[in-house]
Amino acid sequence: MSNNFAAVGILLIFAIALPVIMMLMPKILAPNKPHKEKLTTYECGNETIGRTWIGFKSNYFLYALVFTAFDVETVFLYPWALTFRKLGTFAFVEMFIFIVILLVGFWYAWKEGALEWM
Repeated sequence: MSNNFAAVGILLIFAIALPVIMMLMPKILAPNKPHKEKLTTYECGNETIGRTWIGFKSNYFLYALVFTAFDVETVFLYPWALTFRKLGTFAFVEMFIFIVILLVGFWYAWKEGALEWM
């Protein structure tokens, strides 16, 4: 039993250490020679005209978040549907509550206009 926990511990250490090492390596190895010309903003080799920081509509991100939420719902529904007869009434009630919560979230997103593309 302790071997399983050791494997999980090693995996956790590796999962934390690898990204940290990969983020530190460019800071350590890459040359850092800032220059005025390097720090200017440009678009496709041309100097920008007007403001360089343009905000995007947040509706695109909200649309993606709603899609992801309902995509995750299908991941939970599929195994539940495969074992529906074995699980019984309790699992049916639990899934009904889960779907109601998702429908309330869908209704709220619709009300807030997160599903309107333009």
